[in-house]
Amino acid sequence: MENYLHEFMRVFFSNRKLIKRFFLLFVALTLLMTIAMKQSFEVTAEVIVQSKKLSQTDSTSSLAADTDKFIPTTIADMETESNILRSASLSRQTLIELINEGEFEKTNSLFTKIITNPIQNYLIAPFKLKIINPIKEFFGLEVDTIRDTALDALLGQTLEDLSVDTLPGSNIILVNFSTENPQQGTIFVQRLLKNYLKNRQDLQSNELPEIFYEQKKLHYKNKIDDLANNRLNILINADASDPKEEITFRLNAINTEEQSLNTYHDQLLENKSWLEYLKHNLEQAQKLASTDYTFPFTFKQVIGSTAYEDREIKDIGDKLTQQMSRFNVSSLAYTNTSLPIQEQRKELSITHRQFLKIVANRITEREKEIDIIKSTIEQKTARINEYKDRVKILQKIESQLRQLDTEIEALHKAFFAYTQRYEESLGANMIDEALSNARILSEPYEPTEAAFPKPRVMIPLGILTALLLSISLGYVKEFFDHSFKLPAHITEHLGLPILLVIDAEPEPVSNIHKPGTFAWLWDWIKK
Repeated sequence: MENYLHEFMRVFFSNRKLIKRFFLLFVALTLLMTIAMKQSFEVTAEVIVQSKKLSQTDSTSSLAADTDKFIPTTIADMETESNILRSASLSRQTLIELINEGEFEKTNSLFTKIITNPIQNYLIAPFKLKIINPIKEFFGLEVDTIRDTALDALLGQTLEDLSVDTLPGSNIILVNFSTENPQQGTIFVQRLLKNYLKNRQDLQSNELPEIFYEQKKLHYKNKIDDLANNRLNILINADASDPKEEITFRLNAINTEEQSLNTYHDQLLENKSWLEYLKHNLEQAQKLASTDYTFPFTFKQVIGSTAYEDREIKDIGDKLTQQMSRFNVSSLAYTNTSLPIQEQRKELSITHRQFLKIVANRITEREKEIDIIKSTIEQKTARINEYKDRVKILQKIESQLRQLDTEIEALHKAFFAYTQRYEESLGANMIDEALSNARILSEPYEPTEAAFPKPRVMIPLGILTALLLSISLGYVKEFFDHSFKLPAHITEHLGLPILLVIDAEPEPVSNIHKPGTFAWLWDWIKK
């Protein structure tokens, strides 16, 4: 029976130098690759696409127990969501935002691949700038700049490093991004998912954008401010604060003045009548003899319900009455030519002239009073006309203000409507986002360990692989080596008997160097 272990050991020890050297070379190569290769970090995130909820409530099924139905996601839905996530436009938008925000200026490891790429720098970029751009410029097309070229190259590298796959048999999308900078890669994946949810919401929403409501709000606000300034200027020019209240005040004043004016008109008519009466009686009294006529007026003045008598008129009237009584009595006892009668007639004539003089003075006072009443009437009439002119001006201003208030009120309603609609749109967006069937199941986080290379895995696997390859190499060498290794091979292949076997193998030489030193290791490798 053939001994396979003996054969294995024979091959192993007969080719030990080759196996040992190849093994050590492969192990050294593995260690060198582990140290020299750049580290690559993988930033992962998960997105779950839930079932869609459709409300089926109506007037006939509002009392039904099952009013909502759920539509499960299909393979087409999952593929659509994956295409949105891996779309070049979404990645380009994310890169532009991060570049504008300066996120790539701090750590530009993604740019390093572009800058250090000789094909990109020395072939593609000059070709675009020196050949493609002049052709586009000749036809009037937009040319590519160095920034656009770098952005396109960066986008291509990003799409190569970005992996978006749907987990088989599930509604979960796995996002995997390989990068040399874990911090920058985490920021990129976070912004990518944020833009994905926003773009997805914009695709599903048919409402007007929020900027439309903001512009309308600002437009109506400016118009309201202009109308309010016009209203204020009108009030300032008219020197009024509240035209409606001032009109009411002016109308009350006009009513009061007109009542007072009517009273003065009545008083004027009354005084004119009494004046004519007094003048007529004064003329009659002046024509008649003093013994035949007395003045038929007491000159009483009634103020309110109280009558005030003229004391001077009353005294001289009483005196004149007494003298006339004495004269009448004396005329019965004496003749007209007698001395007492003449003396009394003289006294009566003097008293009568005094009375007429006082009456004339009172008539003059009445005339002056009438002039005063006339001037008062003219003043009140002018004041009433001034009030009326002011009321007309205020009424015109009130009409203008009423028109402005109507426009301002209409603008306020429109402004309130757009403000309410804007808030409703914000709330609707929040609700739509909350009710969206796409969720971020796992947020990306910054990895602490590199995904490649992994020394703990590569070194043991490299050592094992080196061992297997070196043994295999020894067997390959043994397979192609047709020399005789054992005496039995001669009898087996040539059919000749063996007469004598001489052991010509040299004696092993021991390592004279100190174990553990480099000289000892080098001597061990050579042997």
